[in-house]
Amino acid sequence: MSALNCRYIWRLSVIALGALIFTSGVYLFAHWIDIFTRLRAKEMTLSPKSPVYEDWKVSPLPLNFDVYLFNWTNPEDFYVGSGKKPRFEELGPYRFREKPDKVDMVWHENNNTVSYRKYAAFYFDEANSKGKLTDRVTSVNTVAHGAALQAINGSYFQKSILRNVLKVYREEVSITKTANEWIFAGYSDPLVTMGNFVSKFSADFVVPFDRVGWLYTRNDSSVYDGHFNIHTGADDLRKIGQINEWNHKTQTVYEGECGRVRGSMGEFFPPNTVPTDSIEIFLQNLCRAVPLDYIETVKIHGVTAFKYAATERALDNGTLYPEMKCFCVNGKCEKAGVMNLAPCQYNSPTYTSFPHFYKADPSYLEAVEGLSPDPLKHEFFMTLEPNAGLPMDVGGGFQANYLMSPVPGMAPFDKIPRTFIPLMWAEERVRVTPDIARKIALVPLMMTLGQVLTGIMLAVGTLLICWYPTKYMSQLCRDPKSKNALLNPIVNGTTRSIALTPLRKPQKEVVSLLGYNQGSEVLQNDVPLSESLLRPATPRADVISR
Repeated sequence: MSALNCRYIWRLSVIALGALIFTSGVYLFAHWIDIFTRLRAKEMTLSPKSPVYEDWKVSPLPLNFDVYLFNWTNPEDFYVGSGKKPRFEELGPYRFREKPDKVDMVWHENNNTVSYRKYAAFYFDEANSKGKLTDRVTSVNTVAHGAALQAINGSYFQKSILRNVLKVYREEVSITKTANEWIFAGYSDPLVTMGNFVSKFSADFVVPFDRVGWLYTRNDSSVYDGHFNIHTGADDLRKIGQINEWNHKTQTVYEGECGRVRGSMGEFFPPNTVPTDSIEIFLQNLCRAVPLDYIETVKIHGVTAFKYAATERALDNGTLYPEMKCFCVNGKCEKAGVMNLAPCQYNSPTYTSFPHFYKADPSYLEAVEGLSPDPLKHEFFMTLEPNAGLPMDVGGGFQANYLMSPVPGMAPFDKIPRTFIPLMWAEERVRVTPDIARKIALVPLMMTLGQVLTGIMLAVGTLLICWYPTKYMSQLCRDPKSKNALLNPIVNGTTRSIALTPLRKPQKEVVSLLGYNQGSEVLQNDVPLSESLLRPATPRADVISR
């Protein structure tokens, strides 16, 4: 093989290599995120052997559970015509250290899900609390009022019995207990004791508890939150952590789309989210999924994250968003900002809202005194690293309210105004440590490095493709001798000149770029034309320039 052909093959190889690198760069540019996601799927997929398993089963972060109680300071003025609003004093936070765990796990390879229950133990953190568990707190007498509501639809005999029971036990509209009794310990109530006794003889009369407390039976329990079945992400990483069934069902107590079991359990979210996306988190205490909308982009320990928060849409009843009307119960829709939990909480007239009626209709706040909504304190939010889909900062909670309504003929509830009474609200707050943030930051870093590599490949590929043509075109423009050499094709070891000036006899002698003159013999193509054009030829003495 001649040196000339070797050079030709070398240059062609360089151009081909450049084309290959450039094409690979274009492919990576279009598919790098998908490729990286598939590579991560092996580590992120939930399984007993996956790197994320232990942190998912038992959170490595300290979890604070803060409880706030509303102390009712003027229950004696709660009657129609008093001219006074119910006044409340917020007590707390009563902080508890939460120790969660996932138990009774069963892996289902047939549909790539895992079933489990959530165990939780709570330990009082007095040093970081504003109050003691022995604090006396006055709140609504929900048991007596609830019994009166049930009896109102009963027979005359049933009404008479309950009316006498309320008198005997001197039941009032309010009741005072310790903070510990209101939160986890619960307190013994004579009406509950009586109800449990009656339930032994009547299958239609069921009391689902033996003590009264806002969070009674939740502490040291693995059954309080129910039974969960979630996706592992083995078939699709975007499904990881998304709930599939709750209590072996795909529908909760609410109708239609409102009751469909869906959303994240709060540990994992779909990777590669964008600001226009909304996310959903399933809250078993509300028997529903709550939508969170994108608010802003923030920095958590130097890591870029998207902040999502619950807006007015989250607790609407169809007033602002028609699609939320299915949260109305028995066709009764309250004003925006509170949600009827009766189907979810033993048909008790319990409603949820954001703390201090934040983002609720103004009428709720105007009906009481002592509450002051503050977005910095009462917003429910979740901040995610968008590439990994992992929470970095979570905060906020929900408030429990009891609807006090008049019950005709049932003192002391026959002359009370219809009012939503705030009971308590609880907040779970967790924020990643700087060490964990650095680990999470590796995901966007790898995404960026992949994009940088793609850019380098495109640049190198373009350079290799264009280097030789650009080099010789530049030489052609700078050096007239190179111009002649470049345009003198090599034929059988000699060169033929191509005229650069007008021909004196154009009708007889037309110069062809193929390397022969019209009327002359066809030159032998011993050397490819592309080589003759790209390779500067050394003029020979016998060449006659025209």
